[in-house]
Amino acid sequence: MARVKTGTVRRKRHKKILKAAKGYYSGRRKHFRKAKEQVEHSLVYAYRDRRQKKRDIRKLWIIRINAACRLNDINYSRFMNGLKLCKIDLDRKILADMAMNDADSFKGLVVSAKKALA
Repeated sequence: MARVKTGTVRRKRHKKILKAAKGYYSGRRKHFRKAKEQVEHSLVYAYRDRRQKKRDIRKLWIIRINAACRLNDINYSRFMNGLKLCKIDLDRKILADMAMNDADSFKGLVVSAKKALA
């Protein structure tokens, strides 16, 4: 069987990892083994945080809705319950945007939610 040398293949693999490790601190960008470990960790973090970001954004929407509700003398859970009783199907993203940018229409939603609860 013929001898196989891995020179070009290895160099290509190493260059791919070291290119991905650009911007890392110290040996994590210069040494292949450290760079490989860090790139693998980074890919895991990226995968995890793409899902985490969705949770964080939803939390932010809820915080904004709750703040606007409390300005209108109702808490978040009662407001959402009132909207469900009124059969108003607006998601939290839209409600948070209304709370931030269109306080008058949000106030109208609060009034209708309070009526439904009463």
